[in-house]
Amino acid sequence: MSMPINVFSEIGPLKTVMLHRPGKELGNLMPDYLKRLLFDDIPFLEQAQKEHDYFADILRKKEIEVLYLEDLAGDSLKNEKIRAQFINQYVAEACIHSQKLKEKVKIMLNEIADNRELIDKTIAGIQKVELTGYTAESLSDMIESDYPFIIDPMPNLYFTRDNFATIGNGISLNHMYSATRQRETIYGEYIFAYHPRFARKKVPKVYDRNEITRIEGGDELVLSNKVLAVGISQRTDAASIEKLAKNIFTKNLGFNCVLAFNIGNFRKFMHLDTVFTMVDYDKFTIHPEIEGMLEVYSIKPKSNGELKITKEEDSLEQILAKYLQRDFVQLIRCGDGNRAAAAREQWNDGSNTLTIAPGEVVVYDRNTVTNEALKKAGIKLNYVPGGELVRGRGGPRCMSMPLYRENLTE
Repeated sequence: MSMPINVFSEIGPLKTVMLHRPGKELGNLMPDYLKRLLFDDIPFLEQAQKEHDYFADILRKKEIEVLYLEDLAGDSLKNEKIRAQFINQYVAEACIHSQKLKEKVKIMLNEIADNRELIDKTIAGIQKVELTGYTAESLSDMIESDYPFIIDPMPNLYFTRDNFATIGNGISLNHMYSATRQRETIYGEYIFAYHPRFARKKVPKVYDRNEITRIEGGDELVLSNKVLAVGISQRTDAASIEKLAKNIFTKNLGFNCVLAFNIGNFRKFMHLDTVFTMVDYDKFTIHPEIEGMLEVYSIKPKSNGELKITKEEDSLEQILAKYLQRDFVQLIRCGDGNRAAAAREQWNDGSNTLTIAPGEVVVYDRNTVTNEALKKAGIKLNYVPGGELVRGRGGPRCMSMPLYRENLTE
């Protein structure tokens, strides 16, 4: 592999993927604070881990290399200087108001000798009862005296798709919608800067976590080696898409068009990939509820470095066929078009498929109506149990970050 990252499609045969196995951060979810942590329910951790292991095993059986974010991040702290820098940055971004408390937390983290254990702890969060002699010293801490955490857990991290996204040979290191998730991007920053696998060749960055407008990986889809699709959604600003497009065109990654899909600001649709994914050269899943309201804009580079932005007036099928240079495309509707089934199965990520090769996908087993529609369309399915993982509101695509796909020849 000449470049450590190579993702020029959504459907090219998947060779390397990054996952995060759910850990103690899910055990730190509490009913009173679910909204703060962007959860609707509390998964049963042990069962969620079994389901996630099953997911990873499916990929391995397909001869896909599975890497874990927590291992990569731990291996990135390869000397004391980088390790100290990581701890300082993590604590600085952890919303701790008291300087004395920050120093106590740094001491606690520095006492964890093993780098992988350190990463696990930073993901799990820190409860007040874990810090010997904790007392509230700032006004903010006193007002939040009933809140059990010094540092919030990161329960959303098993959705590795969001905090950064691979595009071509580069990465979009994202600025997240919520402060709860913004700290997740620290791991990507260290992995791509310091891990030997990625540091040996400088990985182009097409978006930076220090930008002030938000974008998340669930909204970023690589439709071909020329065309990207990015959702304007609850989690991604239109302004971010313009910044991303300018960076991509400037860095000459090969892409010449970004299609911006305006899917509206809704929790139930939070990302484009919760309502739309690519499963074959000319086949896509879609949630029928967005079709009537969907607006698509094409963004192309001008010779002077500015952007040409055009509202596309055709049907979605015609727009996709035109930009992918296909005679036609097929939209496979979540719930097979039935309104009740579509609403239920989209909520359980029926449209959130991970394509591992053209016409072959990984899906949750529970979305029986949508899965049958995919089978009728000639798509090969690999099933993952979806009882507990789905409670985080994300499916197989959300839970995976492709690092290397074979390039398509067709």
